[in-house]
Parts: sequence; C-alpha cells; structure tokens
Amino acid sequence: MSRTARIERITNETKVVVELDLDGTGKAEIGTGVGFFDHMLNQIARHGGYDLTVRTIGDLEIDAHHTIEDTALALGAAFDSALGDKAGIRRYGSATVPMDEVLVRAAIDLSGRPYVVHDEPATLAPYIFGNAGPVYPTSLTRHVWESFGQAARLTMHVTVLREGRPGAQPDAHHVVEAQFKAVSRALREATSIDPRNSGAVPSTKGVL
Repeated sequence: MSRTARIERITNETKVVVELDLDGTGKAEIGTGVGFFDHMLNQIARHGGYDLTVRTIGDLEIDAHHTIEDTALALGAAFDSALGDKAGIRRYGSATVPMDEVLVRAAIDLSGRPYVVHDEPATLAPYIFGNAGPVYPTSLTRHVWESFGQAARLTMHVTVLREGRPGAQPDAHHVVEAQFKAVSRALREATSIDPRNSGAVPSTKGVL
C-alpha cells in the first residue's frame, strides 16, 4: 500500500503544497523562502528517509512567522494522511542525536493525541540567519513542533540535554539543527513498518 500524501493549505497569508512519501529515499525539494527553514526541512527528508516536496509562498514582507507556521501545519497533516489507519507501524520512536557540543533527545508516539513538550535553553541568540532572505527566529522552533504535532496528531517530547560548552553562549544553529535531526530519526523509527506486527494497529484499542 502506498504511504503517500499531498496536502494543500491556502490562507490569506500563505499558499503551501506538501508532497510526502514515507517509504522514500531521502530526496527533497524544499522552497519556503526562508533559507534556514529550508535547511531544517531537508534534515527531515534526509534523516527520516522520506521523499519530501515543500513549496510555500508566504507574506515574507511581514516576517517569516506565517510561512513557517503554515508549512509546519501542512507537513503534519501530510504525515497524518500518509500514515492512514497506522496498521503495521512501530508507533513509537526515539533518538538521541549529538551535533558537536549539543545533545538532543526526541521521543515520539503516533498516538492520535496531539501533545508536545519542548525544552531548549532560554539563552539562545534571538535569530538565526539563512543563506539569504528573512531571518528564522529561534523562538519559532517550539511553534514548529507544536504546529506539526497538532496536525500530525502525535505525542512528541523534544529535549536539549546539552546546549553547549560550560560558560559559553550556545550556538543557536547547532541547537536547532540537532532538534530537527533527532525528531527526524525518531519519526523514521515510529513510522516504519514493524515486521512482527502482522499488519495490526499497535494499540489495545484497535485504533489510533
């Protein structure tokens, strides 16, 4: 059975198209107009092993908020749609990922119950700059996970275990990127097919 989805989200502020294949090879075509966010979405495709296309046109003349939020909502909806009734999946996934001095843990349950817990240092620099275009506010990372988790209907805990060397200012790029990589690896495990599950929905309820 094909585990793919195509989601369009159109508002007065943005137009988003997301195409997702859960059983892909990590290919990505990403364009949101926010360079750093594109870089992060590429991590989801590469480290999740998904084929992912994202095309977003947003009101970047205001700022990046609407573009990032609506893209995260559409991406979450694509995961929810591609998973279907979730029969045969592992359901749970976790990963602890280092990125130089940073260490992040992500744990995911494709439970059908949206709940996101996010812990990162409050001392991050206020902005990360992409290669070009609008800045990516580090304060939006939590909103990305909350928006994605709500639309994907999953439970997710993302925790920055180590933010940097003692006494040093955290490198905001590393802190955020390590989160995206950890979430990607946790998603990869949770969405994968469990060969021992015989195609059953992994819940005593019979539904997720």
